[in-house]
Amino acid sequence: MKRSFVLILSLVMSFMLAACGGNEGASSEGGSESGEDKKVIGVSLQNITEFRTYMIEAMEEEQENHPDFEFIYSNAENDSAKQMNQIENFIARGVDAIILTPVDTVAAVDILAKVNEAGIPIIVANQTFDGVDKASAYVGSESIEAGILQMEEVAERLGGKGNIAIMEGQMGHEAQIMRTEGNKQIIEQNPDMEIVFQGTGNWNRDEGMTLMENWIQSGKEIDAVVANNDEMAIGAILALEAAGKLDEVLVAGVDATPAALQFMKDGKLSVTVFQDARGQGIESIRTAVKAANGEEVETMMVPFQLVVPEQVDDYIAKYE
Repeated sequence: MKRSFVLILSLVMSFMLAACGGNEGASSEGGSESGEDKKVIGVSLQNITEFRTYMIEAMEEEQENHPDFEFIYSNAENDSAKQMNQIENFIARGVDAIILTPVDTVAAVDILAKVNEAGIPIIVANQTFDGVDKASAYVGSESIEAGILQMEEVAERLGGKGNIAIMEGQMGHEAQIMRTEGNKQIIEQNPDMEIVFQGTGNWNRDEGMTLMENWIQSGKEIDAVVANNDEMAIGAILALEAAGKLDEVLVAGVDATPAALQFMKDGKLSVTVFQDARGQGIESIRTAVKAANGEEVETMMVPFQLVVPEQVDDYIAKYE
């Protein structure tokens, strides 16, 4: 957790300094101090969550292997209009390639059209969507797979029956749509399982906690809370724990972040699904560099992995 906090603070400060300087993103260069004679890759990030900090950390480590490139990072802060502005700035600057983690699935299609019109390779990372085939390549995972793996394990632990509360991420995000769809596919296969609550916690721990508090106050029985990400799952755990109900409810998340893995080790989180942040970060940089150099690139799928308490130490070791 200390490592995660330091990384988040470092990233936030770099974006703030870039903004104060009038730039649209934080520039990170390898090699000499001057960015002249270097190819440039622009990275437009959807947001900076705990999961994404590990992805960015891997990107920054991998970029050290490419000293002839300059990398410019921008945070869209979940604002699709801001992300479009960042992309337009990258195009105006004449970057050699772009990496995009899209804010929403609709605006992303327009972004691809604009970048393709400018003749710049674009790598979509972490979140897919209808129309992603128009990108030069996709590096990431299939979000529906996470929802399916997560709910299959929940269904098995509940014996195929029970009241389910689904905690969704920010509405319109590909991960929110497809992870929830994966959950529902499994619920439909289990007629004794019922969705009793469904609402958004916007990927946020505090909002997840507030949402869970409201559900608890309703008095309706809940057998499992299935969250689109770990941060909301942790929020649900904190609310359930405060109400003295954590022993009565199974909680599941997605991402297998270090914080979530610690909650699992402590016996509070029952299920999560590992999303390989490092793998996605490294491969997105490698793919963008190839594209900027005019090499052929292709989609690279990084599979999700179910994580249960018996495996928690193995996954904690991945962050050490």
